[in-house]
Amino acid sequence: MEVSERRACKVLIQPRATQRYTHKQPDKDRVLRQDIIRLACKHKRYGCRQIVNLLDTEGWRVNHKRVHRIWKEEGLQVARKTRKRSRLGTRDNSCIRKKAEHMNHVWSYDFIMDETESGNRLKMLTILDEYTRENLSIDVERSITSRDVISALEYLFAIRGVPSCIRSDNGSEFIAKAVREWLSSISVETLYIEPGSPWENGYTESFHSRFRYELLNTELFGSLREAKVIVEQWRQEYNHRRPHSSLGSLPPAKFAENCIPTISATPQSPKYNSLTNDNYLVKSGT
Repeated sequence: MEVSERRACKVLIQPRATQRYTHKQPDKDRVLRQDIIRLACKHKRYGCRQIVNLLDTEGWRVNHKRVHRIWKEEGLQVARKTRKRSRLGTRDNSCIRKKAEHMNHVWSYDFIMDETESGNRLKMLTILDEYTRENLSIDVERSITSRDVISALEYLFAIRGVPSCIRSDNGSEFIAKAVREWLSSISVETLYIEPGSPWENGYTESFHSRFRYELLNTELFGSLREAKVIVEQWRQEYNHRRPHSSLGSLPPAKFAENCIPTISATPQSPKYNSLTNDNYLVKSGT
């Protein structure tokens, strides 16, 4: 009513000291608040539940409601993503109809594109174990051919074991004769999804969504070398520290420590005769 505080308090018969009083309570959540803000600033794409999981790994034993209250008080939030309607897929090779049943059962791979600050193209080959959700590798190059795909798989097969199946779309690098013949020679079944149906390769699509949302949309790469370093750092973070909701909030590498590849995942090619089955019947945290 455009009157002074003194006049308003006199009319309401209220002491001005009462009007000016502010509640003074020690901030018992000061250290917790600082850690929440630190983690939220470091992981800009993580929501409140992910922050609760990270606090748990750092030794905090705190109720999720307390973290949520501080989260709201600090005005922290993550942009909402529009959820797409899930689809079952029509082919028997879709990730819904043919699921991974153990470690090294089904792998999947695909490409994701980005560019450097100067506008030069970056092509990235991502390879996943669908059972453990581990990202086995991300190769970052200007161009990746079918021969490069074989080289990447050959290296992973040698250090981790040969999967039973590998799922992909119908990209020219994946359906190339050299790739199909090489995979067939070591008894790896190829699962090609229906053309124009990326949801049938759902695990890779989900990983690419996180990869772009948490890294590619927030980083501007100055060069190919810089991109390789930053992407590998993020991959290590994803495998060893980032909680995964579908794995009981465990990081993929931690979940994989309790998984043992079965005999069906051992190499079949004479090229790997020097690697015995015992090499694969051990716990792996790769």
